[in-house]
Amino acid sequence: MVRLPYLTALTTLFSYGLLFAFGHFRDFFRRILDAGKSSNLKGYAPICLGYEDFYTRRLYLRIQDCFNRPIASAPDAWFDVVERTSNDGNKTLKCTTNTSKCLNLGSYNYLGFAAADEYCTPRVIESLKKYSVSTCSSRVDGGNTKLHTELEELVARFVGKPAAILFGMGYVTNSAIIPILIGKGGLIVSDSLNHISIVNGARGSGATVQVFQHNNPAHLEDVLREQIAGGQPRTHRPWKKIIVIIEGIYSMEGELCNLPEIMAVCKKYKAYTYLDEAHSIGAVGKTGRGVCELLGVDPADVDIMMGTFTKSFGSCGGYIAASKEIIDHLKHACPAHIYATSMSPPAVQQVISAIKVVLGEDGSNRGAKKLAQIRENSNFFRSELQKMGFEVLGDNDSPVMPIMLYNPAKIPAFSRECLKQNVSFRIVLQHTLDSYNSYVLFIYLDF
Repeated sequence: MVRLPYLTALTTLFSYGLLFAFGHFRDFFRRILDAGKSSNLKGYAPICLGYEDFYTRRLYLRIQDCFNRPIASAPDAWFDVVERTSNDGNKTLKCTTNTSKCLNLGSYNYLGFAAADEYCTPRVIESLKKYSVSTCSSRVDGGNTKLHTELEELVARFVGKPAAILFGMGYVTNSAIIPILIGKGGLIVSDSLNHISIVNGARGSGATVQVFQHNNPAHLEDVLREQIAGGQPRTHRPWKKIIVIIEGIYSMEGELCNLPEIMAVCKKYKAYTYLDEAHSIGAVGKTGRGVCELLGVDPADVDIMMGTFTKSFGSCGGYIAASKEIIDHLKHACPAHIYATSMSPPAVQQVISAIKVVLGEDGSNRGAKKLAQIRENSNFFRSELQKMGFEVLGDNDSPVMPIMLYNPAKIPAFSRECLKQNVSFRIVLQHTLDSYNSYVLFIYLDF
């Protein structure tokens, strides 16, 4: 992470201060003007209180044309962005019939599988004809097809674990699985910059949650030593179990985790490891097997490996790969598996076909070329951005490249100007406990 210059920090905080001051100033006069108006709530408390939706009304709506831009084509390297207009200062946006062909730098489509593919697309169409769009049932009822079983076996083989289980959504994979793995009397030690799905899953588990400094094995060891010595709150009994949760590539920072060092600490203190490879599986490593392959860590040493199919494989859903005992437990205890509709069969077939291309089982070397290209493109793009003077976060080989803008006035200006130049990307306004970070998140594609 870069150190923020004092002048930049001062001007950024001053800008946010102005935005908040003027926002509350406008709210004050709005309450005065609306004082005489009758309310239609008739005794009900308002669902959205003034302070709760302050950000939406006074910050987000002013620049909402920079977010949620609809597209009118497949999310390929180049795609069609629908143009929108507003006649009320961005409070409402209306789609027009015009589109702009833009360079896509804001998609998860790391290997280009989300667009038409010579191997994947025909097989997806065939599965659509055979199985329809949806199973309309959960896996434990009538929603388990041969494709689902094949993909679970293929994922387990691909990541190097004995077994795997599928879920229809990547976010749910974390938020629904963590409460099944650990509960009251357990300890979760989580990286301070873990994804919100991990945060919500940890909160919902009922376990005690401790946070260690981002990607800092030394601080992780300090936290583990202190918590093991102190035991559970009030009773000081030993923890029932301890799980350390980290990400392979951090989605907002583009950094690779210090996996070998963190694994050494976890082994020393007998803590289980939970590795989220949403942004690394299929994107890094010589054969696309993620950070374990890239950093030389044996997958057998990682207790639970999580990943998604939305990034490198051009589909949807997520998976957990672990020992057969853990997977069997999840199949019998996880509500997301028992009650949720299973993955769409065509989406499952898309992942199967994409993984086979990556493994070279389609009879070609296109998978190896895609992996080499995403690595070369990412490193070249990062170096060229740095030469141009941009402040780029993240590590080499990572396909996630955040560019720091800091000042909130730059966010809409930069986004709108790039759109005029037919470049589309994501802008992110991230609020942490100690600072506001404004940056553009570039995700470089295979094109």
